[in-house]
Amino acid sequence: MILVKVGGGKTVSWEFIAKDVASLLKNEKVVIVHGASVKRDEIAKKLGSPTKTVISPSGITSVYTDEKALEIFIMVYSGLINKQTVATLQRYGINAVGLSGVDGKLWQAKAKKELLIQEGEKVKLVKDNKTGRVEKINTDLINTLLKKNYVPVISAPAISYENEIVNTDNDWAAAVTAGSLKADKLVYLFEAPGLLKNHKDESTLIKKISKEKISDYFQYAEGRMKKKLLGVQKAFELGVSAVYWGDGRIKNPVSRALKGNGTVIE
Repeated sequence: MILVKVGGGKTVSWEFIAKDVASLLKNEKVVIVHGASVKRDEIAKKLGSPTKTVISPSGITSVYTDEKALEIFIMVYSGLINKQTVATLQRYGINAVGLSGVDGKLWQAKAKKELLIQEGEKVKLVKDNKTGRVEKINTDLINTLLKKNYVPVISAPAISYENEIVNTDNDWAAAVTAGSLKADKLVYLFEAPGLLKNHKDESTLIKKISKEKISDYFQYAEGRMKKKLLGVQKAFELGVSAVYWGDGRIKNPVSRALKGNGTVIE
């Protein structure tokens, strides 16, 4: 089984991804998790509620989610982008089923209503934050779909143990999903050929990373890439054998990543 996490960048090609996944399905079960960050930011701005990002004291960037931000998040992720993605996959003969982490308690998360953030030299406590970290996966639901040859296409948000909708980090959730499903491979696709030593220079691609030395590479992870590395660490903790970072803008992106054309972590 392969779990493919696709980022929400503007130049990621779902046409290329769909064509590649259609070919892979001849021999593999595939589960897809997708983002929608660029479209979320675009619509949030149009609605007069621009996306706000915050930085934790440890330097991790995340999106601050209040009630209004959560409403926009649900509308874009599990509404607009999820259904557009399903339709694209269907055009390539893939019987995709779109789900959010809320449906069937697919992604259950521990709510984090209070958040410590760094502002200059000060650390502040933010309350009424509507986020959570995914801990539990409804694998029965996913496996039921896979057995019937459907391709699950999953997006945030998640649902808390108190049955409240919460924003959650897709990269982390994808890792927990892959581990819970005992997936052999986890592929992350985004707008770069892999992890770069210099994020502005694609020729500085890091080809291989030992899973025992992942922490050595946080220095190269800019912004939200740090969250991807945290997700990778969790995936290995849960038994995933290999993680691949690849370019979602090119033809055959999943296959090329699996052949080592991006960053291979194992």
